[in-house]
Amino acid sequence: MSRALSGAVLLLVGLLPGQPGGFAVSASPQIEGPFVGAPVTPQPRRPVRDLPLRQPVAQPNRDMKPRINPLAGGGAPAPNIPGPADPLLRSGVANNELAPPPLVSFDGTSNLSSVTPPDPIGAVGLTEYVQLVNATFMAVYDKSGNLLHGPVQLNDLWPGGGCANSTGGDPVVVYDVLADRWILAQFRANFADGICVAVSQTSSALGAYDLYEFVFPEFPDYFKIGVWPDAYYVGSNESSYSAYALERTRMLSGLAASFVRFTGETNFLMPAVVNGATPPPDGAPGLFYTFKDDVFHGGSDRLEIFELHVDWTTPTSATFTRIAALDVTPYTYTVCGFFHLNCIPQPLAVQRVDAVSEWPMWPLAYRNFGEHQTLVANFTIDVGGDRAGIRWYEVRNGGAGWSLHQEGTQAPGGEHRWMGSIGMDRFGNMALGHSISGQTGSPSTAVFPSLRYATRPATDPPGTLQAEATLVAGSAPQSGSNRWGDYSAMSVDPADDCTFWYTGEYYTTRGTQWRTRIGSFKLPGCP
Repeated sequence: MSRALSGAVLLLVGLLPGQPGGFAVSASPQIEGPFVGAPVTPQPRRPVRDLPLRQPVAQPNRDMKPRINPLAGGGAPAPNIPGPADPLLRSGVANNELAPPPLVSFDGTSNLSSVTPPDPIGAVGLTEYVQLVNATFMAVYDKSGNLLHGPVQLNDLWPGGGCANSTGGDPVVVYDVLADRWILAQFRANFADGICVAVSQTSSALGAYDLYEFVFPEFPDYFKIGVWPDAYYVGSNESSYSAYALERTRMLSGLAASFVRFTGETNFLMPAVVNGATPPPDGAPGLFYTFKDDVFHGGSDRLEIFELHVDWTTPTSATFTRIAALDVTPYTYTVCGFFHLNCIPQPLAVQRVDAVSEWPMWPLAYRNFGEHQTLVANFTIDVGGDRAGIRWYEVRNGGAGWSLHQEGTQAPGGEHRWMGSIGMDRFGNMALGHSISGQTGSPSTAVFPSLRYATRPATDPPGTLQAEATLVAGSAPQSGSNRWGDYSAMSVDPADDCTFWYTGEYYTTRGTQWRTRIGSFKLPGCP
């Protein structure tokens, strides 16, 4: 089920042993860059609170653009072979403690434009929660769940250009905790090469923004934005996997800003998002990570960590370097096979939905505890027999480089768990939110696609999570589309640095009229 990379960078190494007809990508890809983009001058500013409200559009449902496979074109994938039981699979949980119940739980934006998937993403700031969904709608809430403004369309912020006409989706929202600013982003119009990025002028998401339209060399599918002191870092799927740095300091001042790009990796590069009040060490380069599979990518099953170092005085001197390859407990890469989108079963439905198990899930959460730095991450794996579960990790750097601190697989019972998002609070407690679906016996055991979360107090045994709590229980399956996700979002409240906020999708009626849920919770000890 392996494929070769198409495009300008050739990463083909031949037939895989034991995988007739398949190809492996190189264990040592050829990275190209830096490519330096011309400075982009921001467009006039407009407050979100002044944007017109949008109403539902009555039209047949349609899938948004297909997921782009940068490794397509190198031969047919080998047949899917369901994997063995995951070595970290636990039949139970760490203990009988249940994850804390939600503090608030309320519906976010629903399917106003008849598109799938919803791509729900959200972030929490000092006083507000912002959610974006596909097509691209934005809503702002207070922390009690009251709607402050929305839904509005993000493209209405721009007065003109390719961003004013863009409703292409893959929305991104990040709260820059280092500057108390909001970052909003989406595709340019008609899926053109590049992204539209809005940077708030204040800590309020309802205020005015500086508006940038970055033109990239290629279309940046599935792009994600990380926050770091020297740049906003971007990972994207193109003809190969690419990493960008946007000139953060100038963007925060509303000045013309440039970008730097590297490309040629063989799996998606997820950029790190700083959490907490303590920034990374002075001068620390931006961080990205990905994961590699022994059969598909060569070598061992591993996590790879990269540094992108950019000097904005001489951006042509930028470097992109793999600084760590951390062996992990073996796992089976992809559920149902590489880019097989009809995967996760649903009760009372023929329709199966996409596991998006090829790439890392959002976000890569960074935190600096002083004596060590930490990154937490997750992705979906086959825990055995094409059953989806979530592999999660914490890696640490205590001064001697990055090393694996703990790992675990979240897959209790017989249901499928996928579309995870993970975070860590200021005490080192962790929370993992995800979708769940399945039926393990009689109809009474049916779990329609729902949203759950599990927590791990910092004092618990390594590699374990507590019993799950339900954010919202779905009551119907999706039908008419196999697209699910393509992501969900966990974030940590900067006001106390220990309340978790999570958002994802679910259904109450069969079809494609998805709904989204937003909720918060915190572990004991969080004031």
